Amino acid sequence: MGAGPDPARGAAPQPRRSPSDDRVAPHRRRRSRFRLRDWRMGTKLATVLVLPSVAFLVLAGVQTRGLVGQTTALSDFAQQVGIGRQISTAVDRLQQERDRSAGELAALRKAGGGAERDAAVAALKPLQDASDRAMTDLRAAAEPLADADAAWRVAYSEVLEAYDQVVYIRAAVPPAVLSSDTVLSNYHRAIAALLNLLAEPSPGDDQRALTNAVLRYVQLSRVKELSSRIRAELYAAARAGRYEADDQVSLTDLRAQQLTALGAFRVAATTDQIRRYDETSVDPAFVSAARLEEKTLPSGAAEPALLPATQWWAASEQRQELLHQLEAGVLDDAVRQADDASARQLRDTLLVVGGIVGVLLVAVLISLLVGRSVARSIRQLRGQALRIAQVELPHALDRLRAVDRPVVAIDVPPSVIDSQDEIGELAEAFVAVHRSAVDVAVEQAMMRRNVNAMFVNLARRSQVLVERQLELLDELEREESDPDQLENLFKLDHLAARMRRNDESLLVLAGTESSRRWNRPVGLGAVLLAASAEIEQYQRVRHDSRSDLHVVGHAVGDLVHLFAELLENATAFSRPDTVVRVVAGADGRGAFVEIVDQGLGMSPAALAEANAVLAEPPAADVAASERMGLFVVSHLGARHGVQVRLRGGQEGLVARVRIPAELLAPAPAPGLDQPAAPRMLTSQVAAASRLSSGAARLGTPTAELPVAGRRPPAPPAELPVSPLTGLPLGAASPGTEAALPRPAGAPVPRPRPVPGRAEDVLAPSAGSPAGGGWFSRQGPSAAVLGVTPPPAATPVTGGTNERGLPVRVPMAQLTSVTRPTAPDRSGRDEPDPEAVGGMLSRYYSGVRRAEAEETTEMYLPRDEGGVRQ
Repeated sequence: MGAGPDPARGAAPQPRRSPSDDRVAPHRRRRSRFRLRDWRMGTKLATVLVLPSVAFLVLAGVQTRGLVGQTTALSDFAQQVGIGRQISTAVDRLQQERDRSAGELAALRKAGGGAERDAAVAALKPLQDASDRAMTDLRAAAEPLADADAAWRVAYSEVLEAYDQVVYIRAAVPPAVLSSDTVLSNYHRAIAALLNLLAEPSPGDDQRALTNAVLRYVQLSRVKELSSRIRAELYAAARAGRYEADDQVSLTDLRAQQLTALGAFRVAATTDQIRRYDETSVDPAFVSAARLEEKTLPSGAAEPALLPATQWWAASEQRQELLHQLEAGVLDDAVRQADDASARQLRDTLLVVGGIVGVLLVAVLISLLVGRSVARSIRQLRGQALRIAQVELPHALDRLRAVDRPVVAIDVPPSVIDSQDEIGELAEAFVAVHRSAVDVAVEQAMMRRNVNAMFVNLARRSQVLVERQLELLDELEREESDPDQLENLFKLDHLAARMRRNDESLLVLAGTESSRRWNRPVGLGAVLLAASAEIEQYQRVRHDSRSDLHVVGHAVGDLVHLFAELLENATAFSRPDTVVRVVAGADGRGAFVEIVDQGLGMSPAALAEANAVLAEPPAADVAASERMGLFVVSHLGARHGVQVRLRGGQEGLVARVRIPAELLAPAPAPGLDQPAAPRMLTSQVAAASRLSSGAARLGTPTAELPVAGRRPPAPPAELPVSPLTGLPLGAASPGTEAALPRPAGAPVPRPRPVPGRAEDVLAPSAGSPAGGGWFSRQGPSAAVLGVTPPPAATPVTGGTNERGLPVRVPMAQLTSVTRPTAPDRSGRDEPDPEAVGGMLSRYYSGVRRAEAEETTEMYLPRDEGGVRQ
């Protein structure tokens, strides 16, 4: 039972893959994250789409950064230019304070009285307050520019520092303790710092128009500053009543600088600005101040004239106001131009950034759509390939592999991808491969069906020959009296029974059910006895049935075959001097049978492989022919839902067979059985009766039935016991023994053994043919149902020979000799020869018609749900 081909030879078939298993087979080579060809398709697509997008983002970011920088620079420039209004106002207020302070200092030095000091303080106080308010407005306007460029912040700090000096020097004006140059130099420095701050805004080298706009109002502010200093010099000389020694030199230098600044303004100014300046220069107030200033110009040897202080101050103040208005207009033009440039740059930046973002979004959207399309096609192709490889194709192969199903055309589903690109062509190639594989499988199924048909035909022919051989052996056994020849005939009888089982194994290989049928429940013990009768070394089998269980009739033949294969292996791969125990009992709603041997055993690997084959029947191949018993047990168990498992025992192996509840049936009524057959093994009742009543009459004890492979040491003192039934061989009923005449003093004849077959155990029908009642359509006997049959007649023997076999007495069993009676032929009907001939003719015609109408389709059995597959 446990031996077979070495698993290392690879002869045993591997378990098939389940069709529902759709897992991807692992790669032989380990996938590396750093090897490009090992990347997943999604990763590759993402890389192809992301890298250009990242490069585009980098370039767009650089471009956007430049645009944002330009926008920020122009915005800061516009703010700096815009604060020029507060700067020009502060410059104008400081110019008035400075010019008036110069005149008051000159007057204080001339008079030096307290009244003049108070008048100077009163005159300067409003101008100083106006300067403070202008600087306060400048500080408020400069707060948003705290994060401006460093050059502007430095210039602004210089303005604040210089103005602090102006505030500090104001206290020195009324007492006139300091010189005019010392006091006025602080004012000059503060106004120069403001003008530098006014000229600080820079739009960059590529913004020439904005640079010229700044240059224009800066040059005009310088013209106004030089005009203010000329006013201060002339006003101080008018209040002092004389010119100082260097006043004319200073005035000449100031006028020269004024003309230079005015020329630069006219060069940089626009036509409109020049027009406005010309209009301002012809204004009566401007002309009046210019005429007064012309009187102070030196002419020849004449001394420059001194202007009236009040008149000059009033005229020059009007001219300064006109220049301040013109300066504000030019500054407004620059501010407007700077704001326009900043807004235009901001708009361009936003457009560029928006365009970049839009292009990026469109590119990403298109990339995602294309990537998803490719990935979806690849995913569908992968799913279709896996479904074909692991579900559809194995399922189709399983359908075609089953010989009990029709070989029909299998539809190959079309491709799930309807695109016309390379992926669609690859999907069509997969479908073509699938179709070719199915066509090849159909051809192989047809070939397998033909081979199975050949197996079936050969097995049927062999079965017919074996049955004829068994009939012939029965005739020879009945007519043979030589014990040696009778023993040989018994061996041939068992060999023929084993040949019949091999034929049934061929039918299992071909997927066809056995021709042996039974239509009534049979006792499980009788099934096990019938299986023992199918093997060669049946003498070594010992039965132990613990319960009265019955098996449904349609499964009896297959279960006998299954148990016979297990018993054959158990006896073949164990020592001849050991026994094989068969234990049967109830297991819940089902039943179990354990076959225990003391054989060679199996290695754990071979045991696991054998259990795998038993759990899932393999296909018929060369390995099946090498391990025929295991293959047959697997397929028979799968056919009826019988579980067979092998496990190691203390000595050898244990085969545990679990019979489901569906194969068990209640015991039938015992009154439906027929009388026992002549070939039926002696029953327990007859054996017990024989042992109790005939032990004293036997002069020579019968020999024990020999175990295969060895001779018993000495004949036992009682009848040999059959290993199939556990009863003495040759036991007969008392009635038969009394009916046989025996001469006085004649030796007691030894019982004649009768070979046991499965049909003798299961179908002990008296009216059955010599071939047994196995193919009978009548019901089972009482022995099958677990009911003890009536005792058989006691055979007449002539003692035993040296081998322990009973010597048969010729003609002693014939009832015509012991009880000559005429046969009763009154109830027998002779068949009509014409009717018999017509029946045989119709049978032959039907066989020929069936052969002519043979088709390649085989009808599918119904599955568990009753639907044809």
